[in-house]
Amino acid sequence: MSAQVRVAGLRVMVGSGDGAKSIVKDVGFTIQKGEVLALIGESGSGKTTIALSLMGYARSGCRIAGGSIHIGDTDVLSLSAEQLFSLRGTKVAYIAQSAAAAFNPAKTIMAQVTETALIHGLMNRAAAEAKAVELFRSLALPDPEHIGQRYPHQVSGGQLQRLMAAMALITDPALVILDEPTTALDVTTQIEVLRAFKKIVRERGATAVYVSHDLAVVAQMADQIVVLNHGEIREAGSTDQVLTAPQDSYTKMLLAAARPAMRQTAATVAQSAPLMSIDGLTAGYGPVDSQGLPRSLVLHDITLTMQRGATLGVIGESGSGKSTLARVVAGLVAPARGNLRFNGEPLSPLLSGRTRDQFRRIQIVFQNADTALNPAHSVATILGRPLKFYHGMDGAARDKRIAQLLELVKLPAEMAIRRCSELSGGQKQRINLARALAAEPDLILCDEVTSALDTVVGAAILELMADLRRQLNVSYMFISHDISTVRAVCDEIVVLYAGRKVESGSRQSLLAPPLHPYTDLLVSSVPELRRGWLEQIGAPRALPAIGAVSADGKTPALCSFLKRCPVRIDGVCNLQPPKHVVMRDGKEILCHHTDEELRQLHVRQPVAAVDAERV
Repeated sequence: MSAQVRVAGLRVMVGSGDGAKSIVKDVGFTIQKGEVLALIGESGSGKTTIALSLMGYARSGCRIAGGSIHIGDTDVLSLSAEQLFSLRGTKVAYIAQSAAAAFNPAKTIMAQVTETALIHGLMNRAAAEAKAVELFRSLALPDPEHIGQRYPHQVSGGQLQRLMAAMALITDPALVILDEPTTALDVTTQIEVLRAFKKIVRERGATAVYVSHDLAVVAQMADQIVVLNHGEIREAGSTDQVLTAPQDSYTKMLLAAARPAMRQTAATVAQSAPLMSIDGLTAGYGPVDSQGLPRSLVLHDITLTMQRGATLGVIGESGSGKSTLARVVAGLVAPARGNLRFNGEPLSPLLSGRTRDQFRRIQIVFQNADTALNPAHSVATILGRPLKFYHGMDGAARDKRIAQLLELVKLPAEMAIRRCSELSGGQKQRINLARALAAEPDLILCDEVTSALDTVVGAAILELMADLRRQLNVSYMFISHDISTVRAVCDEIVVLYAGRKVESGSRQSLLAPPLHPYTDLLVSSVPELRRGWLEQIGAPRALPAIGAVSADGKTPALCSFLKRCPVRIDGVCNLQPPKHVVMRDGKEILCHHTDEELRQLHVRQPVAAVDAERV
């Protein structure tokens, strides 16, 4: 049987003349009709460059320098510009990582999903819209007959990603390229999108290339895997073979990084005087009403403590209030209610009320080092500023300390003269961390510091943070949506949902039931590194029916998880607010169910409670 896709000797160059270098080197593979091939590797491995080459496209400054690409009977690299225009969107379709950036906010969803089919004259408008509705239904989108009338900002991120898949599939392409399509999604949303993608690919017998650095996701989607490093194939084989019996050392390293090891906790941390305590914190954004509450409340009555030298994990989906909590602690958002204490002293809610020493003791490391670091400044300039501001260092003393900071984050001293624009993502995040360490803080707020990094680079950053904690006794508030990482690196964990603390406890207590139903959902939605996991967990089940929800204006807020909860109780959850209850293992859970009931109800049912309008 002739392969649907045949790639041989592919070479892609960047630059010209003596400065030209090869970024894809003699790559070749075949894909049979109906198969999914995954391209995996770190940033810079050539994954996306190869995927774009399948459309006869090279990014600015790059060129396809050799080799052959055949899709069916079409020799892609021999096509003219006009023929390539006809190929793209019809014979080859592309699903990008960020659907939000790919959609036009000024056009309806239906107009954009049907656009390619209409431009290429493949069908009339009525037929295109009918096919779009069919695709919406196959992709498990809510209200498939009418969702196309909405604009992109009126649907969730998970829905927009599936709508992009509909846009790609409406022309029945011979090849679909999926470029990190779930990387930016929360784990509970990701699982629904993966299920929808896999279902429609199988139903339509589509041939696909899946670009990713997430091996657990690849395990659910791919029939074959090609492992790339610096533009070269390190290993290729069936998904089962690559995952269970890898031959190459680089593949083995990727697999090891995909399974975060449980790091030693701060067992010797003194429990007498906490480093920081938060009591009854309520915060948000927007104009303040007569009661002093902002229009958009994000955090509701949050209480927690942090021990010196410990790592506190804060976990939750997008919109749960994780980053807002960090900004309140940093003094960037003023709370409407509640108190903060640091080192036993009251901590002013506003930066204007804090001392320089309090600034020094609390530092923040942002998620995206690209926007946190000035690309025009040298590393020495960036690290020198906090040394001057907090410690008055200048001249030789400053230069010596910069070299020490670079050594702390495992970078060479020569890095000091380089500009941030010249550094890799992992190097930038190390500089981001070194800048925080320059202040010699007691607490570092780490806001999704590894989420924008590849698995291997992220694992190296986590290992570095653990080393620094042992050396400097620094505390971390580690904010993430990745519960596997949080459980691997943190001593205590707080679970937020819709701005409320629904569970808190030691990492050991979050390894087993009882769990809050939302925590259970998070844990069970993390893809496992084995084939068949997605099918094994089964489809979502219907939520228990409940009566009318109490809304008399006098009853305190009901459970924030009520609309998604698979174990909600009619006559209780819809009428009464839950209370925080301490379980036998010491964890605290915000739920009506008792310890024993939660243990009995602990059934692994991922996304059983996912709200269709949300995902």
